[in-house]
Amino acid sequence: MFKRLIATAALATLPLTGAAIPATAASTAPIAATTVAPQSRADDAIAWFAARNGSTAYQGYCEKAVENSYGRTGVYASAIANWNDAVRRGAAHRGDLNPPKGALVFWNISSYGHVGLATGDGNFWATSVSGAIGKRSLPYFSNYLGWAQPNF
Repeated sequence: MFKRLIATAALATLPLTGAAIPATAASTAPIAATTVAPQSRADDAIAWFAARNGSTAYQGYCEKAVENSYGRTGVYASAIANWNDAVRRGAAHRGDLNPPKGALVFWNISSYGHVGLATGDGNFWATSVSGAIGKRSLPYFSNYLGWAQPNF
């Protein structure tokens, strides 16, 4: 068991270069796989927005944009419907300006509301940022509601 812990600790300090790690004669127990997991859903959603930075294709369709960033569409009719569902489920973090990466951030700026995607560092991606998809610091828009994890 002790040899396995040392081997695991040694592997954790190696750079992830994709190069093979030679086996040693001292290894008596198999070591867990060291492959790197694919990007998280939140990272993929953020990358989706970043790839569309400056696009006006989603103007007026903020809810569709956040759903599409997570590979979904047609879950909620509007951002405010999404927020109201989060409130109803007890999942809404009202007024909290520190959403984790991948959380949806909401505003009450129209009858449909507005939603964006938190990057986890005080910023967010959304439509309607200077008339296009863009990244800004929270809260940016007026009437910030809070955040919730996506429910899709």
